[in-house]
This record gives sequence, structure tokens and C-alpha cells, in this order.
Amino acid sequence: MTTTTTLQRLSTVSPASARVQHLASWVPTLWIAYIFIWYLQYKFTGHPGSVDLFTTLTDWLGFHGYEKVMRIGTGSTELVASLVLLVPRLRIYGAVMAIGIMTGAIFFHLASPLGVDPYGDGGVLFKEAVSVWLSGWLILILHRDEVAQLLLRFTAARAATRS
Repeated sequence: MTTTTTLQRLSTVSPASARVQHLASWVPTLWIAYIFIWYLQYKFTGHPGSVDLFTTLTDWLGFHGYEKVMRIGTGSTELVASLVLLVPRLRIYGAVMAIGIMTGAIFFHLASPLGVDPYGDGGVLFKEAVSVWLSGWLILILHRDEVAQLLLRFTAARAATRS
């Protein structure tokens, strides 16, 4: 079975099933938006905990003095992802953004001096990052028909440019 055939099979979902999937995707969507928007208050106001966290990261990366750029840039990206997620027609793009952002967050928690529990609270920030990452994947699974259609369009466009 070819990739195109598999994607076409995935993209055929009954209207009732599509409606249930769309409604169910609001739960992880609202969770991600809530987490991202909640933490903006710390990133955008320069809360000492947020400044310390991003200073640790930028120093570890060798970008001394760029804590504010990384903190505001990360917050801005999370705000855009939240807004994109809340628009049903764009939701899969917001989910991909959330997965990408949280992949970076999880990586930095595991690989940098930041660690899994930077605030000594049992790793709440890390656990929320993982939950947002999983929620993004859940949205893509619930909208797999749209993802399959998007991939079909992309692969068809790519094939057309090669010929």
C-alpha cells in the first residue's frame, strides 16, 4: 500500500465522527491555551522566577545577556500558538506549534542545568510541558482526517513541482 493510498484512507471520516472529534478536541485545545496564556504573566512581566529560568538557559547556550529576548520570544510564540489553536480551521497548525514549543521545553528541562524540578515544587512546570506536548498530539490524532488531507495536498504539490 502506498503512502498516498494510506493517507486517502485516513482522510475518509463520517460526518458524525468528524463532529465528535471536533468537539472532543476542544478539551486539549483549551488546556494548551490555558497553560500558555497563564504563564505569559510571568514571561511578559519579568517575574524573577522566569528571569532566572531563562537566564539559566541562555547562559547554558552561551547567549549571555539574551534572557529577555528568549523569554519574550518564547512567550510571544506561545501566545500566537494559543490564538491559532482557538481558531477551529487552524487548530492543527496550532497543535504543531505547541508540540514544537514543548519539544524544546522538554529538551531543555532534560538536557540543561535547568533540570526537571527548577522550582523545587515536584516538577510542576515539566509535567505541564509534557501534558501540553501530549495534548498537541491528541489534537492531531483527533483531527487526523485534516492532517491526512493536508499531507495529501502537500505531497501532490511536491510531486507536481518535481515533474
